[in-house]
Amino acid sequence: MTETTQDTIRAFIIDNFLFGDTSQVVADDTSLIDNNLVDSTGVLELVFFLETTFGISVADTEIVPDNLDSIGSMAAYIETKRRAAA
Repeated sequence: MTETTQDTIRAFIIDNFLFGDTSQVVADDTSLIDNNLVDSTGVLELVFFLETTFGISVADTEIVPDNLDSIGSMAAYIETKRRAAA
């Protein structure tokens, strides 16, 4: 089985914000902020994770809900960054 970008992000969220609890479903379109899964400090942890795991650089102006509020939005953001770098 090939692990997708979404799978990698989901595993990070489960390990770091849900403390390994897999009983809570985190769908690709689940809002992490509206569902209180991630707070402002958590967003910074997510940014560090995305930068180190996917080799991208996240500018301060890009730390917005459109890019980071859900697993799907993060995966799309990463793909956009990768295409821009290619």
